[in-house]
Amino acid sequence: MAKREIGGARQVIVRSRGAAQRRGVLFIGMLTVPCALGRGGITPFKREGDGATPRGRFDLRRVLYRSGQAPRPRTRLPIAQIKRDDGWCDAPRDRNYNRAVRHPYPTGAEVMWRDDGLYDVVVVIGHNDRPRIRGRGSAIFLHVAKPGFEATEGCVAVRASDMRKLLAHVGRGSRIVIGM
Repeated sequence: MAKREIGGARQVIVRSRGAAQRRGVLFIGMLTVPCALGRGGITPFKREGDGATPRGRFDLRRVLYRSGQAPRPRTRLPIAQIKRDDGWCDAPRDRNYNRAVRHPYPTGAEVMWRDDGLYDVVVVIGHNDRPRIRGRGSAIFLHVAKPGFEATEGCVAVRASDMRKLLAHVGRGSRIVIGM
């Protein structure tokens, strides 16, 4: 059921559990792990700042990791280290909306170098990036979960140990399917 192939690339399936939809289950191949979802649940109509995880099928673009906090993940996705000045623009009117930027940045931008460990390993989800539409959501990632799987701001989050297992199964062409 959960193992799906597209031209040899695997799909990661995310389904919500319960009415609140703030927690879910992620499937890839035979791997099944719990995950945290956005505080606004899953929505087909994502808007900037709504706290919801977007529903749909999205490419897994690349992996970012914080060297020194986590070993380099093993994956077939493109990979890069997070630097202290890395950010992700979340200002809908900015020309770099939903793109990587460098801090200090003149408008709103997510800080990628975090002290809480949530972005020690991040998979960039291809939501609202090709094409980018102002206000339809930015910085949607698969990242490390908070203790107790506390809700995210719209991302999907898993335990660090589960992230490493998942990354070993994905590569170029892999997609994440959320709430479908």
